[in-house]
Amino acid sequence: MPMSERHPNRHVRTCYDHLAGVVAVALTDALVEHGHIVQSDRDFELTPRGDAFLKSIGVDVNGARESKRLFARTCLDLTERRPHIAGALGAALLARAFEFGWVERTTGRSLALTDKGQREMSGRLGLTLPNTTN
Repeated sequence: MPMSERHPNRHVRTCYDHLAGVVAVALTDALVEHGHIVQSDRDFELTPRGDAFLKSIGVDVNGARESKRLFARTCLDLTERRPHIAGALGAALLARAFEFGWVERTTGRSLALTDKGQREMSGRLGLTLPNTTN
């Protein structure tokens, strides 16, 4: 059975309280590629450039840092088998994606990437996303 049939919400979903799936891995890759984060063992480190960028789009970086949680943990994506951002920063990114209207809840852990989300994530973050839902 193809991966997409075993995991119908492979494109975009939640993983606990952070973004997961193809979109989350692409977001993580874009942040690494643009020098906003670097992977260090089991965590991501936010660079000064990344700190300024995420704050410029309204991500509550300071609140994430002040949290008692791990700040930016790597989380191996179930379907993509590559890391996405978890921890307090991952939760703050998902919260901002909801506020922007980039993603919407559908059922359970499944999310839908909105047309606005597709445009904005491509434009602001340089993501190249497949034009599919779930």
